[in-house]
Amino acid sequence: MADETTVHAHKPYIPATEAPEEFTWSAVLVGAVLGIVFGASSLYLVLKVGMTVSASIPVAVLSITLFRLASRLTGMRRTTILENNIVQTTGSAGESIAFGVGVTMPALMILGYDMDVARVMVVASLGGLLGVLMMIPLRRIFIVKAHGELPYPEGTACADVLIVGEQGGSSAKTVFTGFGVAMLYKLCMSGLKLWHEAPERALTFFKGAYVAGEVSPELVGVGYIIGTRISCVMVAGGVLAAWVLTPAIKLFGDGLTAPLFPAAKLISEMSPMEIWKSYVLYIGAGAVATGGIISLLQALPVIVGGLRSGLADIKAGTAKAASTLRTEDDMPNWIVFAGSALIILVVAAVPQLGLGFGLKGILGGILIVLFGFLFVTVSSRLTGEIGSSSNPISGMTVATLLLTCLIFVILSKLDPSGGWVGKGARLTALSIAAVVCIAASNGGTTSQDLKTGFLVGATPKWQQWSLLVGTLTSALVIGATLLVLNDAGTVYAKRDYPGVKAPVESLKAERLKGPDAAGDSGEYKAWHVGEGEVEGLPGGKYLVDASGAVKYLVDPGINGVETKRADGTAVQKYNAPKARLMSLIIDGIMTQKLPWGLVLLGAAIALMMELCGVPSLPFAVGVYLPLSSSTPIFVGGAVRWVCDKWTKKTDAEADMSPGVLFSSGYIAGGAIAGICLALLSLNEKVAAALDLSDNLGAWTQHESTALLAFGGLTLLLLLVGAEKWLKDEKAA
Repeated sequence: MADETTVHAHKPYIPATEAPEEFTWSAVLVGAVLGIVFGASSLYLVLKVGMTVSASIPVAVLSITLFRLASRLTGMRRTTILENNIVQTTGSAGESIAFGVGVTMPALMILGYDMDVARVMVVASLGGLLGVLMMIPLRRIFIVKAHGELPYPEGTACADVLIVGEQGGSSAKTVFTGFGVAMLYKLCMSGLKLWHEAPERALTFFKGAYVAGEVSPELVGVGYIIGTRISCVMVAGGVLAAWVLTPAIKLFGDGLTAPLFPAAKLISEMSPMEIWKSYVLYIGAGAVATGGIISLLQALPVIVGGLRSGLADIKAGTAKAASTLRTEDDMPNWIVFAGSALIILVVAAVPQLGLGFGLKGILGGILIVLFGFLFVTVSSRLTGEIGSSSNPISGMTVATLLLTCLIFVILSKLDPSGGWVGKGARLTALSIAAVVCIAASNGGTTSQDLKTGFLVGATPKWQQWSLLVGTLTSALVIGATLLVLNDAGTVYAKRDYPGVKAPVESLKAERLKGPDAAGDSGEYKAWHVGEGEVEGLPGGKYLVDASGAVKYLVDPGINGVETKRADGTAVQKYNAPKARLMSLIIDGIMTQKLPWGLVLLGAAIALMMELCGVPSLPFAVGVYLPLSSSTPIFVGGAVRWVCDKWTKKTDAEADMSPGVLFSSGYIAGGAIAGICLALLSLNEKVAAALDLSDNLGAWTQHESTALLAFGGLTLLLLLVGAEKWLKDEKAA
């Protein structure tokens, strides 16, 4: 680790002896707004493919440009580099919170609960605040003392963007152009329905196999940013699922005369998507869980070293240095301890989390703080070593969930009343894991932001305050965004389960919502059923009549299976792969009804990939996702390879290239357009008015139209990445 001589040798861009404007209302406000925008787009992305990309550099570029434009138009003073740093610090919190929320909260519906706004907001706020608080006493050990040892790739790149702020004009033009192109493309595709979103074709010569690709701007942008290797590994997992596992299940299962658990339908009658949903999904879940745990075990030396150093630093009281230098001024440690105690109380007090003021509530709060400190330490260290994009947050969440569920199972042996493994305990376990997941995600982002501030000469306490502001503002909006996306894709599918009767006297009344309500205005009772809770009835939410008979399956927009309404209108569904993984783990441990054979098959696949030297987690995510999701990511990675070879850039230069900025615009523009269209689709008349597919002829339904449109989108990215269009020129 770096010694004190190295620490004092560091010279930030703005010396500690200077105190330019920094924590201003305009910087915090702009940062909060950008955080909400990128948080919403990140949530959209994590629900589709289970991953996000760092928003720090695009936010920094936009901050420089927006304030420069405001200065020219109004004559106001130009913002300082430290104000721009506050903007990117505040704005970056949205992306990390969105990841944690998207990974965990949709599992509520699979476990048989409503995903209400209050519950999501509380979990997001508590996790985000815990991530910032836990990182305060660790700043000196990871940022200051380890300077020169931990590279913090994204944090260092963001500092470079801020320091060379004069290039902000042309760089921001690249981001805005990508944003506009993606918005227009998405409107034409998903709003006007001018071409299919995910063309698919079965391979007639290869029974059960198919090719598919979602021709969306946000996914090709993700592929470009994560790079060629990871995108290739992901699509390899998708190929295994679509061209090996699905055909194999079809081949060996076609002759069966009875359904094979866990499906309730003959394999010979199942489509490739139904096979994926019934069998491949569990294989992928086992692979993802194993890949996450492997990533965690590989980081074990870092975990032990980081914890030892962090605890020693806190014990020695060095988190608040004796020096009064501005660049070493952190928030006091008493705020960390007071905040942690307050989080424990809030966890027990909020009824939506299912804990309550009792042994379960206090134990849950303590577990959250302990696991939170452990995994914030791990996340912060790993972000310093390999960057936030490769940080195995999912593995940490799986570990938290496994430990929590196992603790509950042990307590159930001591207290056999059922309170530790029943339906309520599943909500408790998920709440604990969700808060820890968001804390670990935001802790890594916090350490990355503090590294950027360390390099440019920021005041740590003002960064920490801005992170708290960004966390709370993003948390308040992300919950509503999650519900909008889910409601827009919710389908009321008619169902009939003879012999199944719901306990209507204990259920709440509910009516159909959205476009489906036009065909049925009757009143029903909402029945939430956990997986395996009622024999012969799959887990989910149902509407039942006065006699208790099931009338509708309320198929959610997130992790739902019904892609069309009763009138034939297509709806957007979100796979939320890692959220389903969380529910599978909880149900598997608490009820012992998981199809362990399929899960262990996935675990073996992950182990095999690691033995072959291939990173198992991105491969496992590829197995878990439909091939249509990983195909455009692969295309983006292939374009990145061509551009890097063409321009002969180093890895560091390529990470700040015009192609990366243009891809960030693709991601934000496509995701924001998707959210806006989801809002519009809640009104049946508006959605019908936008749909031009019936008026423009059969060519809108042909697969070649979608491929041509996607080819044009990809070509633009290639031209920008190869610096043939929107070439990055430093402003004078």
